[in-house]
Amino acid sequence: YATESCYGLGCDPRNYRAVRRLLRLKGRPQGKGLILISGKLSQLEPYLAPLDAAAREQLAREWPGPVTFLIPAAPRTPAWLTGGRSKLAVRVTAHPDAAGLCDALGMALVSTSANRSGLKPARTHIECLRSFGSGAQVVRGRVGRRRRPSTIRDLETGKIVRP
Repeated sequence: YATESCYGLGCDPRNYRAVRRLLRLKGRPQGKGLILISGKLSQLEPYLAPLDAAAREQLAREWPGPVTFLIPAAPRTPAWLTGGRSKLAVRVTAHPDAAGLCDALGMALVSTSANRSGLKPARTHIECLRSFGSGAQVVRGRVGRRRRPSTIRDLETGKIVRP
């Protein structure tokens, strides 16, 4: 599916088999952790530790938008999403198709760039089909104008992890 900067590979974050399949398809190690996207904060909250008012205000200033935040994960958040870390990478997407997909499904989605690890991300549905063949169902859409992946920032420290 199309996102702000490229096509994304996604799946149900609660389904370990689906996540494993996505990681195998991409050739990505599980220990790296994954990003969840959503159409609204409420779809991410089951995976996050409770947020205080200041954190909610900061997120409201940035979202929807191209900033992914590292936020303390809820104790029940699976390690296959966090890569075994205490924080989870999450974003409320500004891309209407990606947000609409999450809203239609009623949940957040795992979202990683649609490419085999180390290769350039796909920017069209044709590139996805060439890369993954029948291994992935491609939802046609138009990628946003952003050329770089989302900025990743730690919510607690403000430190930028990926510019």
